[in-house]
Amino acid sequence: MDESTVNEEAFDEARQQMVESQIAARGVRDARVLDAMREVPRHLFVPPELAEFAYSDTPLPLDDGQTISQPVIVARMLEAAQLSPGDRVLDVGTGSGYAAAVASRIVAHVDSIERHASLADSARQALHKHAFHNVAVHHADGTRGWPAAAPFDAIIAAAGGPDVPRAWREQLAIGGRLVMPVGASTETQRLIKVTRRSDTEFDEEDICGVHFVPLIGEQGWPEEDGVAAAGAEQSSEAGGGVSVDEPQGQQRGPTRARTQRPTQRPTPKQARTQRQPHSLAGLIAASARPLPEPEDETFADAFDHLRTKRVVLLGECSHGTSEFYRARAAITRRLVERHGFTIVAVEADWPDAAVIDSYARAREPRNGEPPFQRFPVWMWRNEEFAAFVRWLRAHNEQQSDGRRCGFYGLDMYSLSASIAAVLDYLDRTDPEAARIARERYGCLTPWQKDPQVYGRAAFSAGFRTCENAVIQQLQDLLRKRLDEANVDGEHWFDATQNARLVASAERYYRTMYRSSAASWNLRDTHMFETLESLLDSQGPDSRAVVWAHNSHIGNAAATEMGRVRNELNVGQLCRERFGDAAALIGFGTHAGDVAAASDWDGPMEIKAVRPSREDSYEYQFHASGEPRCVVDLSNGADALLRARLSEARLERFIGVIYRPETELHSHYAEAVLPEQFDAYVWFDTTRAVEPLATRATERAPDLYPFGV
Repeated sequence: MDESTVNEEAFDEARQQMVESQIAARGVRDARVLDAMREVPRHLFVPPELAEFAYSDTPLPLDDGQTISQPVIVARMLEAAQLSPGDRVLDVGTGSGYAAAVASRIVAHVDSIERHASLADSARQALHKHAFHNVAVHHADGTRGWPAAAPFDAIIAAAGGPDVPRAWREQLAIGGRLVMPVGASTETQRLIKVTRRSDTEFDEEDICGVHFVPLIGEQGWPEEDGVAAAGAEQSSEAGGGVSVDEPQGQQRGPTRARTQRPTQRPTPKQARTQRQPHSLAGLIAASARPLPEPEDETFADAFDHLRTKRVVLLGECSHGTSEFYRARAAITRRLVERHGFTIVAVEADWPDAAVIDSYARAREPRNGEPPFQRFPVWMWRNEEFAAFVRWLRAHNEQQSDGRRCGFYGLDMYSLSASIAAVLDYLDRTDPEAARIARERYGCLTPWQKDPQVYGRAAFSAGFRTCENAVIQQLQDLLRKRLDEANVDGEHWFDATQNARLVASAERYYRTMYRSSAASWNLRDTHMFETLESLLDSQGPDSRAVVWAHNSHIGNAAATEMGRVRNELNVGQLCRERFGDAAALIGFGTHAGDVAAASDWDGPMEIKAVRPSREDSYEYQFHASGEPRCVVDLSNGADALLRARLSEARLERFIGVIYRPETELHSHYAEAVLPEQFDAYVWFDTTRAVEPLATRATERAPDLYPFGV
């Protein structure tokens, strides 16, 4: 199977998922519309560089400042038009040609009008190339309609005007349906449906609030008043679970040649305006608890209430921000020193974390390579984290064995190191079992250097996977514990976790080429089950602090992850398992610098973080004027603040990859903050982590276990 075939199969799967989770799940019921959207490949109608985003729940930019509509909006408009197989349709605002292509799979013929010549040409070529032969594209003023082909059974417009153009009413057949956005300004629109009952009678129905590009032409907005801009359409329908897209000129999705406003705090006048008591920024300011710098001994006072929790999950909105590491370290120190937490579990691989754990608990150093060698090395090999590790060792040296705090990894990318750890344990305890394990793991030997290749091979028909072998090995280790009372508990637990990781990793890489949602769910389920195993191994009074990205520790059910992509995460599973005994703490920032790469396996760069978007949660916290603070979002928090924050907004997620040029699509997603987190820690301006030096001669010897 060649790569193009694999890509087409992936696009097909993504398209079916789009229809089910973004469209049918939001109430679109017209079978003809759903079938047409399952059939028409949206990725053929977007710029090639954006094809990977084609089935995302978002509009995407086109040339001439135009957009291709959000899939659910296309579906709702076509459903409202009540299309039938014999209909003749007028489509105003061709854009990429996608909506016309979908309609053409339902009706007899579509006449589509586009006022931008370049878009009309490219849409005409795309439609012809992909055999949508019942669509005719015209370069003309769409507000005049297309009288040569009138009357039309349906007219659908992808641009918002001040009123229904007279020409459209005249060209609509008796019984015909017209669907378009209408508003008294280009900023406020309602999607309406007009049905023609007779020569002079029209029924009008309001569908929902939207935001489209302006309808410019003789019977629309004059071009000079059309704000000379186009933005992505936005649905503001209440209670529909619809993704809220951007105001005009700020379309959601990768943008081209956009100018970003400079980083600056509001002027005093702006601050007074934005912090009015009943504004959202004002409510945040009134509820916020200001924080000192993380190094201040009083910083952690605001988090003492977490002492009663079984699990405290501390997030970050990027993997390369100094303030997040320093703040999590300060909170964790307080929970460990004063409140008896003995587990620190992080978004890192188990074998790497085990090296840190050996150092932190003053145990015999582990053999092998220094930890955290795979991309992204700066995520853990940084000065901020090294300082925490040194503190953890100093703390443990003052404690008895039972009160020492361990350091553990939850993640599952260390296939090769975990296999080595299982074999090392068995070599020392049961050489015959080690021989059998080598035979079983031999199936994975060719793939250990690049396990993603194993995933691609497993995707091919007829490939024999390693699933049974790795599961059998894990079962044998679990049985060994039951059969032998004198098994070294901690060493056995470590080996078993590594065997569990190998089994999960095998399944993960085998799944990742079939479904991104399924592979994400497998990874976070593995992380949660590892956390559960750690808590169970230390008894019912054990308590843990978790460090991971906001995307892992915030409740996925309150974000696009769960609502659109059917993904779960550690935070959601902790909430379901531990209820109020789990605290989910998110972290955010407005602007500054971050350590990140441009591509996977790329070099670390110090990148400027773009100021947060005005339609995001981050901007509301920025407008509050608080440089550092924590805001309670739990059920006991200010009811008005929770209600206002429960209006879905965009939230920024920066991982180890940061691409400012496509930030809107690559790094923003819709969320409901009070359902996602129990509290939100805010740093208005942040700086990048300081990576550790990479040559032994550049570091003092006390930085073991990093070995740099």
